[in-house]
Amino acid sequence: MDSVLTSVKKLLGIAESYTAFDADIIMHINAAFLVLQQLGVGPEKGFTIADASATWDDFLPGDERAKTIAAYMGAKVRLAFDPPQSSTAMEALKNTIGEMEFRLNIEFDKTEAWQWN
Repeated sequence: MDSVLTSVKKLLGIAESYTAFDADIIMHINAAFLVLQQLGVGPEKGFTIADASATWDDFLPGDERAKTIAAYMGAKVRLAFDPPQSSTAMEALKNTIGEMEFRLNIEFDKTEAWQWN
């Protein structure tokens, strides 16, 4: 599966070979991984990357849902790293992220506290 850093850079429109912003992007990726861990997504002890060697399969081995998380990560990092100039686009991106977090929380809910009685 793809590198976490490379896939996020692609979603940001940054060439894989251009590394000037890698440290900043990695910082935002790791912050988003913390949010995911708090939502119950991924390893209980959290997950971070240091370079382009970490893959989505390292984060969720053998889990196809990692592709959905890649889309969330791209939106979350875009908001922090390269936010839209338009307030309408900014609000739309925030709403998309909020909905994705809600759905990921439900999908990965480990306590199943929301089950019907």
